[in-house]
Amino acid sequence: MIKKILVVAGARPNFIKIALLVSRLKRDKSFRCTLVHTGQHYDFEMSEIFFRDLDIPKPDVFLGVGSGSHAQQTAKIITAFDDVLTSDRPDLVIVAGDVNSTLACSITAVKRDIQVAHIEAGLRSFDRTMPEEINRIVTDAISSTHFVSEQSGVDNLRHEGVDKKSIHFVGNTMIDPLAAKTKVVDRSKILKQIGIRPRDYAVLTLHRPGNVDTAESLGTVIEIIESVTDRIPLVYPIHPRTLDSLKAHKMLDRFQHLSDLVMTAPLGYIDFIKLVRESKFVLTDSGGIQEETTWLGVPCLTMRDTTERPSTITIGTNRLVGRDKGEIIRAVDQILRGRWKKGRIPKFWDGRTTDRIIHILKKR
Repeated sequence: MIKKILVVAGARPNFIKIALLVSRLKRDKSFRCTLVHTGQHYDFEMSEIFFRDLDIPKPDVFLGVGSGSHAQQTAKIITAFDDVLTSDRPDLVIVAGDVNSTLACSITAVKRDIQVAHIEAGLRSFDRTMPEEINRIVTDAISSTHFVSEQSGVDNLRHEGVDKKSIHFVGNTMIDPLAAKTKVVDRSKILKQIGIRPRDYAVLTLHRPGNVDTAESLGTVIEIIESVTDRIPLVYPIHPRTLDSLKAHKMLDRFQHLSDLVMTAPLGYIDFIKLVRESKFVLTDSGGIQEETTWLGVPCLTMRDTTERPSTITIGTNRLVGRDKGEIIRAVDQILRGRWKKGRIPKFWDGRTTDRIIHILKKR
């Protein structure tokens, strides 16, 4: 019997996590795979370019929900996704990560008595002020299958009372495209286009509400960036959220005139990975980039007080630095002196996670 599987994606991290899985499921005659793009990230740089770079098949369904508050966006996704389930009732809905699309589609499916499998289950920052943390907890509580990326995920799920038979330590689907696209990344011309040389710069990514939503936090971040660029140029593919906040707080002009800060539009997957791979280090508040830098062996400074990806710290190249200017500058100086930890690649981050997931799906 052919199994009907519906895979949900809605934002940049989702596209990376489901890229190889969707391609493989659509080629496998054991499954009938439907890809639903919620449209949570809806502009070209944040959405379509990732489909192109990652060879993701064209979505079968595009919900086009767009932006809005967490409540508005979640509500729009639930309403639109419920219509999809009415017309195409799958045997299983697969969601990934921790964005609003993940939570909304999981709730909608379970209320229709459709099972949910969660890719990247069990990750916890233990900071419930983060919307993503709420999305993770709720999604895991209602999922019937949990695909886990690192050992902490297994431990967290067991602690929360999740049936151990539903927990599958398969590895990290974020790493599968990294391993598969190495030669394509080699051919990227992004460094030449920007006018920088390998190891002569660092990369900045910044978008978390705690870092960019208020004038106070933005002011602190700008002071930090000024101190970093005194030591090494920073390249920042600016996130739309940060750009909007800089404009709202009338700080964009100050930000644009920071010495040795190179701002670009958001980049596609291939160009961004090339930029990170050839950098001296990354200063970020992202989740997935902590994992990508660990696999690439690039030092990572995470401007948060917690992380849901502890293996990037205990095993990898990551360190939490918050918005502590002194801590960040000390870490930058360590990196520039060549005194940063080398790091290792965590278990099952080997580019074969998709294979393990499909093997489990076939045994269901």
